[in-house]
Amino acid sequence: MQEYEPQNKEFEKTIRESFAKQNLMQAFGAKLISITPGAATIELPYRDDLTQQHGYLHAGVITAIIDSACGYAALSLMPQDMEVMSAEYKINLLSPADGEKLVARGTVLKPGRKLYVVRGDAYSARDGKEKHVAAFQGTMVAVRKKD
Repeated sequence: MQEYEPQNKEFEKTIRESFAKQNLMQAFGAKLISITPGAATIELPYRDDLTQQHGYLHAGVITAIIDSACGYAALSLMPQDMEVMSAEYKINLLSPADGEKLVARGTVLKPGRKLYVVRGDAYSARDGKEKHVAAFQGTMVAVRKKD
């Protein structure tokens, strides 16, 4: 993975504060595990109320977790006066998510002034082993913070 220099020296504090405001992540019970310049990891414990009809984590839940991990990976490289939003993404669902938890890792492939190309992968973890369940590629956009 490429090493990046963050523009916001307080990027970790900024991201943790932003994550705490994300009502969807709170409702899901997701936890922000790690943040480094250009990368973020979010974990979600498996819960029956987040599953689809076959008992696997719902694709929408998986997508939301990877999207957030990728967004925070991008935000870690943005100036302090910016926030992040998704501009577009594509996801491939590779295998059912049926573990004890979902682990989503987002990384920045190419930072820009406004647009950040990101990559995300989600893994279903059980007994310390991970199964690759989703691959995500997208574009995040830097937007000015609102007062």
